[in-house]
Amino acid sequence: MDTIDHILIVDDDGEICRLLSDYLQKNGLKTSIAYNGKQMWQSLNNHHIDLIILDIMLPGEDGLTLCRTLRAKSAVPVIMLTARTEETDRIIGIEMGADDYLTKPFSARELLARIKSVLRRTRSLPPERYSTAMETASQLKFGQWVLDTTHRHLIAHDDVITPLSGTEYRLLRVFLAHPNHILNRDQLLDLTQGKEAGPLDRSIDVQVSRLRSRLADDPKEPTMIKTIRNEGYVLAVSVEKLP
Repeated sequence: MDTIDHILIVDDDGEICRLLSDYLQKNGLKTSIAYNGKQMWQSLNNHHIDLIILDIMLPGEDGLTLCRTLRAKSAVPVIMLTARTEETDRIIGIEMGADDYLTKPFSARELLARIKSVLRRTRSLPPERYSTAMETASQLKFGQWVLDTTHRHLIAHDDVITPLSGTEYRLLRVFLAHPNHILNRDQLLDLTQGKEAGPLDRSIDVQVSRLRSRLADDPKEPTMIKTIRNEGYVLAVSVEKLP
C-alpha cells in the first residue's frame, strides 16, 4: 500500500486552513494544521511531514524566519504563501530555502498541482550524503578549501578569503551535500533555484564555470568539479566538518 503524503499547513487564518485541509484530504492527502511557529515545530516533532505549506505573515516568527531555521535542520519541502506581490518577498523566500511560492489569492487546485510537482521533483533528487550535523556545520573542508557557512565565503589553505555571491554559495552547498555523486543540470537547477528555473534554462553551466573560477579549478581540466559528458557534474573530493 502506498504511503499517504502528510501535508502541514501553517497559516494563522483558520478559514484558509480549513478549506485547504478539506480539499487536500478529498484529494488523497493527510493534513495537519498549525497557526504559528510554535505549533509548526510541535507538529514536526510529533509527525512525519512530507511537505509544509508556510504562510509568510504569521504572528511571532514570520514564515521567512521559520523557513530559514527549518533549512538548518531539515530538507522537508516548503511551499510559501503570501498575500503580498512584491518580488522581493518571492526572492527572499527562495533564498531562505523555499521550494515553491504562491501569491494569495490562489486556487486550491493550483496548490495541489504545486504540491505534487514539488514532491515529485524533490524525490527525484539524490539523497543527502551528509548528516544534519554537517548541514549545520560552521565550516566544511573540501580539497584545499574551507567553506565558512556563517559568513558565506571561502578560505584558502593560506587563509586568503574569497567572497561568494548568493548563487555561488547555494551551488557550492549543493555540491558539498552530494560529494562524488553525479548531478544533472535539472537537479542542480531545482536545488539552487526551485520553481524559478525555466525548462530550457542552461544558466547552470555559467554558474558552474564561475564557481570553478572561485575555486581556481582549471576549466579545461577541472579536478574538483568535473564534467561528466551527457550526464552533468560531480564534486570529485570528500567533504568533512571541521571541529
